[in-house]
Amino acid sequence: MSPKNQHPNTRDTRRDFLKKSATAAAGFTVLPAYLVTGTRTEDGRLPPSKRINLAAIGVGGRASRVVPELCTGGKAEPVAFCDVDFAAARVEDNLKRFPGVRQFKDFRVMLEEMGKDVDAVCVATPDHTHFPATVLAMSMGKHVYVEKPLTHSYREADLLMRAERKFGVVTQMGNQGHTSGAAVQFRQLVERGVVRGITRVEAWKDANMFFMDAEKRFSEDPKEEPIPATLDWDLWCGPAERKPFSSKYHPFDWRAFWPYGNGMLGDWGAHIIDFVHDFLQLGQPTKIVPLRIDDPNEVLFPLSTHLAMSFPSRGEHPALELIWRDGADCRPQIPEQFHDEQPDGSLKAPDLGGAGTVLYRADGKLAITRGSHSGRSSVIPKARTEEYAEALQVTNPSLGHAASFTAACMGEGETLSPFRIGGELTKTLMLGIICQRLKEGLEFDRETERFVGNRQANALLDGPPPRRGWEEFYTMV
Repeated sequence: MSPKNQHPNTRDTRRDFLKKSATAAAGFTVLPAYLVTGTRTEDGRLPPSKRINLAAIGVGGRASRVVPELCTGGKAEPVAFCDVDFAAARVEDNLKRFPGVRQFKDFRVMLEEMGKDVDAVCVATPDHTHFPATVLAMSMGKHVYVEKPLTHSYREADLLMRAERKFGVVTQMGNQGHTSGAAVQFRQLVERGVVRGITRVEAWKDANMFFMDAEKRFSEDPKEEPIPATLDWDLWCGPAERKPFSSKYHPFDWRAFWPYGNGMLGDWGAHIIDFVHDFLQLGQPTKIVPLRIDDPNEVLFPLSTHLAMSFPSRGEHPALELIWRDGADCRPQIPEQFHDEQPDGSLKAPDLGGAGTVLYRADGKLAITRGSHSGRSSVIPKARTEEYAEALQVTNPSLGHAASFTAACMGEGETLSPFRIGGELTKTLMLGIICQRLKEGLEFDRETERFVGNRQANALLDGPPPRRGWEEFYTMV
């Protein structure tokens, strides 16, 4: 089936559509109306009463894994696919796996035509288009699963957190490690006092993107190229600036560019500092200082970035400094007191992978390390491990990240990275990105959620004004 190319072409059409979307939300209830008991059909599929109808906005790339994960075990079934380029990488994977699903290029058209048949929406698109697709789906009473980072600006994250409260839908941000045995273990370490009195966290990520290779960098916009016949470039740009098309942006490397991506901090920060941020109740920093910004320019994220974020005391948790390093010299130097003694009496530093965190306690008795995603925590030096063996035990949750979302949509349990959690983490990432952009120290007021005495930084909190025709999405909450 060919993708539908039409989309609302006038301001009035778009406004009328959004009004209808908002009206539809008024009668929404958390459970889909058709939920009743039933058994599997003869072909093994779960009956409509036991599964959710899923619409996917973004079909290739990351969605080639997310959509099948959401549909594992038949708990969800795709009924609509939306992508601005059905010839992009890995789109075919989902088209072959789920044949016959209706195809659209514009998510607004898809939701208008298929809204009554959709229970949940998966958003796996470039960062700059997460917000409009998500807020529209929520306003129509649809549960939403959104890839990390949740949004492309601080304001957008705040609006989606408000939308979660307003529309009462199930939400999940796609930082899958947050629903893993490693997350259960970390919470357990906090509750049992192993992770306590943390005053310093060092987080790092090795370079693995093209813009972090000095030989591949550039400081001017990419040269314009012909737009592929299969791509709707205007829709790809969405609310963001419509730059001339380049294959540097689509289908993959958009993460490198300020108008469309969030760089290394936005991409990997959600997998590296998520446990610390949630379970130590960090909230937002009061101060952000750039320690090192290599080769900054107005087109690409920096070659390397080192930042220091200061968080105030929070109840039983003392004030904490979080150091983020990506790119050159990113791996922390572990003090000798946390090294492992070898048989010959020498000391060996802990092995550090390409991404992770080290947490330092104020008493200096031990430190805690872990990698990213679903990486488990360890105590250093290793000689202290046996002492905390029980607290370090790992119990996997009964449902994984995707499965917990579909179950919650069916009224069974809750998600562990809803927008009220994922949104707060995203806000912190966005503050760090603003510091990257301005390359200057910033003070942030947690109460007013504004920078102190810095108009330019506050403008970046709000993000650039949406392009004409996309303004309405920012007035729906």
